[in-house]
Amino acid sequence: MFMTRNTEKISAAPPSVAGMLEDILGCKWSMTVLDLVESGVQRPGAMERAVWGLSTKVLNERLRKLQRFGLLEKVQYAEVPPRVEYRLTAFGREFSRLIAEVRRLQQSLNDRERG
Repeated sequence: MFMTRNTEKISAAPPSVAGMLEDILGCKWSMTVLDLVESGVQRPGAMERAVWGLSTKVLNERLRKLQRFGLLEKVQYAEVPPRVEYRLTAFGREFSRLIAEVRRLQQSLNDRERG
């Protein structure tokens, strides 16, 4: 089985982590796609089936954006029919920890508001 990894290089300086965090947290579907990949759902068709309302067009846009940010890598298998999977990069795993911390802070705030 032959596979290739498609990692797009950013030609200009990479975006700031704060800017990436703002962009991703502000986008309903980017968070959803990252959650899916992190939980093991790596194929686009499976992602679409896993989330009601996630269209192919929006999914592909989010996947490309997350690749540009260096959070995901695309793996293409030379099979018939073609198979594509997305995986978190090392930076993507680090970034996911940052998002988990944001969620933890939100939960702490929610708990404080209730109690």
